[in-house]
Amino acid sequence: MPASVDLTYGEARTFRPLRFDRVKADSKDAARDVESVLELVLPKPNGSHHRVHEAMRYAVFAGGKRLRPLLVLNCARLFGVEPHRALRVAAAIEALHTYSLVHDDLPCMDDDDLRRGRPTTHVAFDEATAVLAGDALLTLAFEVLSHPDTHPSADIRCQLVSHLAKAAGNAGMIGGQMVDMEAANHPFDAPEVVSLQRMKTGALFEFSCEGGAILAGALASDREALRDYARDFGLLYQITDDLLDVVGTSEQTGKTVGKDQRQGKATLVSILGVDGARKEAERLAASAADKLDRFNDKADVLRELPFFLLDRES
Repeated sequence: MPASVDLTYGEARTFRPLRFDRVKADSKDAARDVESVLELVLPKPNGSHHRVHEAMRYAVFAGGKRLRPLLVLNCARLFGVEPHRALRVAAAIEALHTYSLVHDDLPCMDDDDLRRGRPTTHVAFDEATAVLAGDALLTLAFEVLSHPDTHPSADIRCQLVSHLAKAAGNAGMIGGQMVDMEAANHPFDAPEVVSLQRMKTGALFEFSCEGGAILAGALASDREALRDYARDFGLLYQITDDLLDVVGTSEQTGKTVGKDQRQGKATLVSILGVDGARKEAERLAASAADKLDRFNDKADVLRELPFFLLDRES
């Protein structure tokens, strides 16, 4: 049975599950299923350009939580979307997310040597191949979304392409990355950090949650509720990620830790402190769960997922 949690930072109250069996099982199933689709849509190494194919597959099949596909599949399930259509959207967002990691790790960006417990793509191959592999994964995402197998309606496919382009583009993830690169030279306050993180990290989470609703042609009010959930969820995810960068280890996270402090970047952890950031993460988890009331028990996994993030170690 869930246990009631008294949240001391205001009037918000929620129920935090003691166990996450459903989330864990659903995460495992989602990862397995989306990787099956990724295996189909990713090119097999062939031809004189086989090296870029190898680098694409190296980056995609390096493991990972497959959190964005999990959100796509669960949000699509709210509206009875056919699983094979939702899985193609899930594969597209995972391909695009992987491209962002490959480029984020480059020497000209964060200059990381470790990702998901093994050498980053530019280390395992070379910098130019990593750039091309990332470019190829980005364009593959739109190739998958625009294919009739994703949805028979060209209008629905165009909506998916348009929304993902905006989420990943200059006003979303790319814009957030640009701001992040300037962060070491600018004394960001908490609202500026939130704005940065909602662009860099949150925009793709918003697409992941709304994508399933787009596939279903869902009501605008349902789509807005899922975007609201995703905004809280994305910021919560980033706070827990930044906490791991401070208190975690490379063995736990599978990547280099402590880099934000070394680079002088402002995060909500650096502004609020570890305890303050944890309290804010709990507030966001409760707020995200509250956004799903309209979906009743159909959204149970989505409702539990923010609390699951609070205890993440990787």
